[in-house]
Amino acid sequence: MNESFINKSDLVGISMVQALVEIDENTNRVLNVVKAKYGLKDKGEAIQVVVEKYIEEENEPELKPEYLEKLKKIRKGKYIKFSSINELRKATS
Repeated sequence: MNESFINKSDLVGISMVQALVEIDENTNRVLNVVKAKYGLKDKGEAIQVVVEKYIEEENEPELKPEYLEKLKKIRKGKYIKFSSINELRKATS
């Protein structure tokens, strides 16, 4: 699967679009909290902040420390080696 990343600097100069969206009550509450926390004018700006935070989080090239710890535990685990899928199926059935 090809992954492509969005860089915030790529968004400069992009014109705004209007969208009518349906959101549940919880999402509405979260957007209101984001709007209040950052002193935003409307929920559109709140959505923009949430998306920017998502982009920052997903574009993070380094692995998070929590994941590295989990990975270490996995690597230390006990494993059974199988030479084929059929051998695995026989062992697990």
